[in-house]
Amino acid sequence: QVQLVESGGGLVQPGGSLRLSCVASGFPLDAYAIGWFRQAPGKEREGVSCISSRGGSAYYEDSVRGRFTISRDNAKNLVYLQMNNLKPEDTAVYYCATDQGSGCPIPAFRVVSSWGQGTQVTVSS
Repeated sequence: QVQLVESGGGLVQPGGSLRLSCVASGFPLDAYAIGWFRQAPGKEREGVSCISSRGGSAYYEDSVRGRFTISRDNAKNLVYLQMNNLKPEDTAVYYCATDQGSGCPIPAFRVVSSWGQGTQVTVSS
């Protein structure tokens, strides 16, 4: 079973930074593109960023472009999401997931990995 586990969330003030991590179990992370998604209370889950299987291309949703950076360390089986200049509207539970394809973006309906518990990001003063 394709399973991904997120970590690194927390409470941060507006303008602050966090780095989220995503680790894979059951498969080599470099086999697939990996996406970061988020879901705020009362809203649908949305794709935030994605990195291709070999890391050659990345996708960013408009509201985070220029503030978030996705990267991967295939040797460590990790994908990161560096989030800078955080805003209150970034508050959400963040998830990583894959559709077992190699390219980006990954629509949420194509995700085949299990949605884990995610990691909570709260941006508040």
